[in-house]
Amino acid sequence: MIVSSRAPQQPTRDLRFFLTVPHACSYLPDREATTLFLDPQESPGQGVYDALALLGFRRSGRHLYRPHCEGCSACISVRIPVEDFAPNRTQRKLWRRNDDLGVYERSAIFDAEHYALYARYIRARHADGDMYPPSHEQYRTFLTLDHPYARLLEFRRGHQLLAVAAIDVLSHGLSAIYTFFDPSPEHERRSLGTYAVLQQVAMARRLNLPHVYLGYWIRESPKMNYKHSFQPLEFLDGRHWRRAIPL
Repeated sequence: MIVSSRAPQQPTRDLRFFLTVPHACSYLPDREATTLFLDPQESPGQGVYDALALLGFRRSGRHLYRPHCEGCSACISVRIPVEDFAPNRTQRKLWRRNDDLGVYERSAIFDAEHYALYARYIRARHADGDMYPPSHEQYRTFLTLDHPYARLLEFRRGHQLLAVAAIDVLSHGLSAIYTFFDPSPEHERRSLGTYAVLQQVAMARRLNLPHVYLGYWIRESPKMNYKHSFQPLEFLDGRHWRRAIPL
């Protein structure tokens, strides 16, 4: 079934795109990846971003990109249809378990407290990945952007910062860019990554936005399994968004 969506507006001028050279895939071992990205000289303004997001593009810092790997289509763009989403039993428990947290929206500018939490998270959870070791420059180029659509959500217990979610507010939904959180064992039961997505669904409902974009889902990657727990889920099939078949 094809799911209707707000059609992307055609840019009023030509856009240039570039391909990276093949490089090691961040998600699947022994595979190479190639990335298609918008000309870095092109400012990722709201109109262009809105249109490209509907075609599976994501944002990292000032760059809009999507996978373009020869002979591989493992990366599947997925989004949550907000109106139809119903949390499962586990997600309802997580919502209640985190009802002692306050959620605060901020602009996506550099904050030393945020960076300290990010560095702890990367060292504890992703020391084997291409984001290690963390650095101020890496953090700034990845998660900060001086643009009204780029926002940060803070999750605090009192004054204690437990998590930060970077999001973009588009005309047709919220785009979940990245979430990092306190990796201490005492907070594992909170499942802060999942809770951050639930809060983004709630925020989209308040803003009357129809979707929450979760980026790419890869069936063979265990790190991506959490995305499929949000049901129903839609995936991009060429230029059409369709309802995903549960695993």
